[in-house]
Amino acid sequence: MLKIFKVTAILEGISYLVLFANMLIIKNNNPELYHTILRPLGMTHGVLFIGYIILAFLLRKSQNWDLKTFGIILIASLIPFGTFYIEKKYLENNA
Repeated sequence: MLKIFKVTAILEGISYLVLFANMLIIKNNNPELYHTILRPLGMTHGVLFIGYIILAFLLRKSQNWDLKTFGIILIASLIPFGTFYIEKKYLENNA
């Protein structure tokens, strides 16, 4: 399950950045394209975000994460590039 969490963390981080790029770059240059891809992109990111949170809760006990580490892992999903940091610092040596 840890490998699934690692993949989900990376995909969630990528989808977050693509969503930002859509909002910041494409919206100004091509509003029609922005509206066309917003729904599927947002839905994909939402599913990955929820999967990340659920997997974090499921892995908390098996990985022996203390409350501080667990909190950092959860908060990282809200910060751009946060899930990449988590994958590198907390998950790289565990899988």
